[in-house]
Amino acid sequence: MALVLLPFGLCMVLSGLSGSTLRLIGGLIFGGLVMLAGVVGIVEAVRPFRFHISFEGLTVRTAELNRLLPWAEIEHLVLYQPPPVLSEKKMPSPLLLLVPAATSTLDRPLTHHSPLDDRPCLVLLEVHDVREKTDQVADALARYGGSRFTDHRQLVRQRFDSAQFPIEARGYDRTAVDAVVRKGQQALRSEDFLGRLGAMAEVELALAELPLVAHGYDRVRVDAFLRDLSAALGRFEKGEEESG
Repeated sequence: MALVLLPFGLCMVLSGLSGSTLRLIGGLIFGGLVMLAGVVGIVEAVRPFRFHISFEGLTVRTAELNRLLPWAEIEHLVLYQPPPVLSEKKMPSPLLLLVPAATSTLDRPLTHHSPLDDRPCLVLLEVHDVREKTDQVADALARYGGSRFTDHRQLVRQRFDSAQFPIEARGYDRTAVDAVVRKGQQALRSEDFLGRLGAMAEVELALAELPLVAHGYDRVRVDAFLRDLSAALGRFEKGEEESG
């Protein structure tokens, strides 16, 4: 915007040569626009973060990396949700992990390991630094990255998205089971820390208090499923002060 308006301020100065007032106004506008152009340039130059997904690859500007990463240099990308740190009482940002291709010229240290196959990888960015929502970033990565991209969150959710239980003569009330399973599934999809804790508490309560009916869900299968769901919801990492 400053570069577009800069000629306007210059014209004001030139057209005001015959009048001192116009010259003063034009000079002030011109000077202000010059300052604005300088500020915009400085901000652009020192802006600490940029992330762009395209057919060419990933354009990344962070404190550690500032370059285009062509898809040919990317073996795999994994969107990973770290477990929350209980002492911080919030969900950490999802991480975008990069496993570089063998031919990659990326010279950054590979300090992490992929949750898929334990291969060394680089934390490319924390997704909360991106303006778009995490699911929007995941959709764009899937669209452009294809088989190079895996949303690890989806793998975790898929374990609990197809909850099907056989019916037995005396089993758990189906409506009650469906309600608590749905609550747990929603919490796994959410980045709400308190919602996660609340859903885990409801699952634990259900394990002890689900009502029995004449024709309900198989109790053994439901108990096993809810225990796994509770474990997934209750997966936390200890803070430094707790780990001693």
